[in-house]
Amino acid sequence: MKAMKFSWKSAFLPGAALFGIALAFHRPAEAVPAFAEQTGRNCAACHVGGFGPELTQFGREFKLGGYTLRMHKSVPLSAMAIASWTHTQKDQVPPPEHLNRNDNLVLDQASLFVAGGIGEHFGGFAQLVTYDGVGRAWSWDNIDLRAVTNAKVFGQDAIIGLTLNNNPTAQDPWNTLPAWGFPFTDTAVSETPGAGELIDDPLGGNTLGLSAYGWFDHKVYVEAGAYSSPSRGFLNFVGMDPKDPGSLHGIAPYGRIAYQADLAGGTFEIGANVLHAAIFPERDRSSGFTDHYTDWGLDSSWLRSVGKSDSLSANVRFEHENGDLRASCALALVGDGTDPACARYHLNEWRAAVRYTWHGKVGLTVSPFSISGSRNFNLYEGNGRPDSNGVLGQIDFTPWGGGNSPLGPRFNARFGVQYTLYGKFNGSRHDYDFAGANAHDNNALRLFTWIAF
Repeated sequence: MKAMKFSWKSAFLPGAALFGIALAFHRPAEAVPAFAEQTGRNCAACHVGGFGPELTQFGREFKLGGYTLRMHKSVPLSAMAIASWTHTQKDQVPPPEHLNRNDNLVLDQASLFVAGGIGEHFGGFAQLVTYDGVGRAWSWDNIDLRAVTNAKVFGQDAIIGLTLNNNPTAQDPWNTLPAWGFPFTDTAVSETPGAGELIDDPLGGNTLGLSAYGWFDHKVYVEAGAYSSPSRGFLNFVGMDPKDPGSLHGIAPYGRIAYQADLAGGTFEIGANVLHAAIFPERDRSSGFTDHYTDWGLDSSWLRSVGKSDSLSANVRFEHENGDLRASCALALVGDGTDPACARYHLNEWRAAVRYTWHGKVGLTVSPFSISGSRNFNLYEGNGRPDSNGVLGQIDFTPWGGGNSPLGPRFNARFGVQYTLYGKFNGSRHDYDFAGANAHDNNALRLFTWIAF
């Protein structure tokens, strides 16, 4: 559900070429007016550019503190909606389900949030229900429930907490990891690269995880936890597909460490993360095997205020995945079922984003990205490579991030234009069918609007 992101069902089916325009996106957003009402601060206090999900230093501390800071009584309900119009350079054949080959106007997403703190030790952010206007389906979305306490560790201030969440990296306070990394939202209308890591979306909504974390002296962050798969009945109840990507065998451990300090007039962070998972694909245990994934990554961010109301931020992450889909091979979900080693591979993905926000309202972002990996003809068509790369640019306007909306302090909106330029797409500068199409056919120009209230 994310631009340039892994879609489990299309992981082994590289997509066709296209060129697009869209009027907003599909990734869940952490821009909740209920928090603004609770803290007595406008959206710009917590969010870079006055709109989510990119967090300021104050916003990071609020999240790490369990969403418990309270200055006023508040109604812990919020909502948001995202709409889009998409034009592709080449008509999509066949067109996306329920849509035209080109020039599609859709409601990408509408969500209801429950968000707020209860006393000094409990708080949460719950995107309780989301309507996917492209898939025409309801489901739950990102959940992050916290229990926290303040402490002294070696004489320094510390926050010790627990987070219960349903999407690895959704609990992270920096905007470097997949759940909240740029482009923040995307559309399901246009084609995106087929390859991506397990940590980059497939487990979102299909798992539950509990982590313990510590935030020491406002500098060092340490987290350790694990994820497991809810029952088939529960996932059906919350609108998720129990077979996608399958069920975890036991638990999937997750770890995260980060260091934050002042640097060059701004706030600098450097960190690392790791996730290991064994999965029964489609919940089928008949092969006696599991698919194995080991993901690890490095990330860094820097955020600086410029003048009275401008800001400059830079985020970068690198993710590496080693995979062995032995169960999928044995079940002939990949390959022909004769070779249990048919899908051993590795992937590398890096993505960066540099953003300048002028007067807290107008944002300009440039984001290069690259996906590369080992050749495997069972996983990838054409030349057997997963490689995709390019650069994404965005200009957006947030007129009321300062809380001066004519529709009241709870209403906020962002409007913008986004363009994605591909150098490679799904393995080659030319499409895997070698029918004359090239990577640039997938270039996408998107116009978007995104409201929260």
